[in-house]
Amino acid sequence: MTTLLVRHATVLVTMDSARREIADGALFCRDGLVEQVGATSELPAQADEVLDLSGHIVLPGLVNTHHHLYQTLTRAVPAVQDADLFHWLTHLYPIWANLTPEGVYTSALTGLGELARSGCTTVFDHLYIYPNGARLDDEIRAAQEIGVRFHASRGSMSLGESRGGLPPDRVVEDEAFVLKDSQRLVEQYHDPRPGAMLRIVLAPCSPFSVTGELMRQTALLARALGVRLHTHLAETIDEEAFCLEKFGQRPVAYMETLGWVGDDVWFAHSVHVNEAEIELYASTGCGVAHCPTSNMRLGSGIAPLRRMRAAGVKVGLGVDGSASNDGNHMVNEARQALLLARLQGDPAALTARQALELATLGGAAVLGREDIGALAPGKCADFFALDLRRLEYAGALHDPVAAVIFCAPQPADYTVINGRFIVKERQLTTVDIGPLVERHNQIAYQMLQ
Repeated sequence: MTTLLVRHATVLVTMDSARREIADGALFCRDGLVEQVGATSELPAQADEVLDLSGHIVLPGLVNTHHHLYQTLTRAVPAVQDADLFHWLTHLYPIWANLTPEGVYTSALTGLGELARSGCTTVFDHLYIYPNGARLDDEIRAAQEIGVRFHASRGSMSLGESRGGLPPDRVVEDEAFVLKDSQRLVEQYHDPRPGAMLRIVLAPCSPFSVTGELMRQTALLARALGVRLHTHLAETIDEEAFCLEKFGQRPVAYMETLGWVGDDVWFAHSVHVNEAEIELYASTGCGVAHCPTSNMRLGSGIAPLRRMRAAGVKVGLGVDGSASNDGNHMVNEARQALLLARLQGDPAALTARQALELATLGGAAVLGREDIGALAPGKCADFFALDLRRLEYAGALHDPVAAVIFCAPQPADYTVINGRFIVKERQLTTVDIGPLVERHNQIAYQMLQ
C-alpha cells in the first residue's frame, strides 16, 4: 500500500455534495483513492509521501469530454486560420491523411502532456481517422506512458465524397472492418471497474462522414458490449442544412431515428439545438460536451449552455482538437465557457464556481463516472494545485476559487492522477518535453509537405 498526504492548502475545493471549500485543507490518499478530506489538523500527520501546499489552492482534477489529440500536429495552419468548419475540414483532411502510427503516438503524448499541465486528469479523445496503419492502440500507449485517466474512442468515417459525404474517399474505412476493430478494442482494453484508468468508447465521427447504417450498427454493438457512444452533432448551420437536405430531418431527430439517444450517449457541441431538442436530451439522459473555444474559433455559434443546464442536461467541457482551439488548457476552457455564457448580455449567466463544476462534476457525469470530479472519500485521487503567490493572482485572494477562473489561466504546479504525481513543480514527471517537442515538430512539418 502507498499513501500520500497533501496538507496546509490555503483552500481545498472538494466539489463534494456540500461544495466545501476548506481553509488549511488536507487530503489523505491510499492506493490511488481519497481516504480522508478535511482541515490539516483533522488528518493524519504522516504518509509515504507528504506535500506541504501552503499558499496553494487544491482542486479536483479537470475532465475533458471532447478532444482530437492528433490535431496538435496542425495548429494554426495558415490556410484555415479564418475558415468555417466545412472549409476547415476539407482543407485539413488531405493533410491528416498523412498521419502515421508514430504521428498518432507523438501527438497524443504532446496533447496529453499539455492537458496534464493544465490540471486535467481525465481525457476523452475522439480519433476517427486511421491512415497508413495508424490504430487507436497508438494513442492508448501514449496515455499509459503519460499516466492520465483515458477514455479512448474508436471513431470512424465511412461516407466519402463519392457517396455524398464530406471526407475524401481515401480517408474513409470499410464499415465491416470498423465494427470488427471496435469489438477488438473493447475486448482488449475496456475496464468498466470503478477507478479504471482506461475505457473505450465507440464514436462514429458525424452525420456528414458516416452512413446511417454504421451509426445503427455501432449503437447496437456498444450496447451489447456495455460501452458509451459519442459523435459530433449540431455544430454548425451547414451541418443542419446537410441533414435536412440528405435525410429530411434536423440532426437531433436524425440521431433519434438511429437509436442514438439515451444516458449512454453524449454529443460534442450541440450549438444549434432548439427547446424541444434540449428537452429530448434532458428526458433521455443525453450529455453534451460544450467546446466554447472551438465554437468561437470556427465561428460556429454560441451553444445554449444556460438553457441546457436549466433543463437538466448533463454538460461537461471539451477543449476540442488543437486545430480548432490551438491549445490544450482546461482551466482556460472553463474561463472561456464563463465569458461566452455572459456574452449575450447577462453577467450572471455562469459563475466561476459553476464553470469549475462544468469542468469537474459535469465532465464526470457526461462520461458516466461517479468516481471522479470531486475530492471525497472513495473518489479517485485526481487533483491539481496552483500557487496563489504568483504575480498573476496578486490582488485576487479575496476569493481564490473565483481567481482560478477570472484571472489569466496558469499551468498547474502539481497534478496528481491515481495518487501519482504527473506534474511536479510545473514539470511533467513522465516524459522529457524537449525531445518530444522536437520530434513532434518534425512530424508536423513533414505532414504539410
